[in-house]
Amino acid sequence: MESDCRIPVACCRPRVLVLHALFWALVSLRVFGVALLSEERTPAVKQVAAPCWLLEEFVVTTECSQCSAFQTTSWSSCGLTGYVERVNCTRSSRDEYKSCRSAVMEEHLFWKFEAAMLGLTAVFSVLVVIRQRWLDRLASEKVRRQIESI
Repeated sequence: MESDCRIPVACCRPRVLVLHALFWALVSLRVFGVALLSEERTPAVKQVAAPCWLLEEFVVTTECSQCSAFQTTSWSSCGLTGYVERVNCTRSSRDEYKSCRSAVMEEHLFWKFEAAMLGLTAVFSVLVVIRQRWLDRLASEKVRRQIESI
């Protein structure tokens, strides 16, 4: 009589269990140790002052426009989206540049997403039809074999 247990008996021995626990403890220490060491290095980085538009109210003075090639490489605000707008902070009266999302860019991303979803729909629809035909063929063969065996 066989057991329904799929875990080999050799895996349940105390020595093997201790070795597994030791292995996973070392792996965990290695992973968490790297994470803790990387967090300790973070405060050594020079603190950058937050832009005024994060801390206070602002007025957009220049609407969202695409950055030039030079601006993209030299301004950090252009690097995120490729578009920038000029804002004037009300309390400090400072002019700064803020990254923004263009309506044209959003529309382009929307249509790319729609095209990707349409393509995936077509691919998976074809896969469903192929799988259904395959399953139908298997079922008919099974019925045929059952009829022949009678």
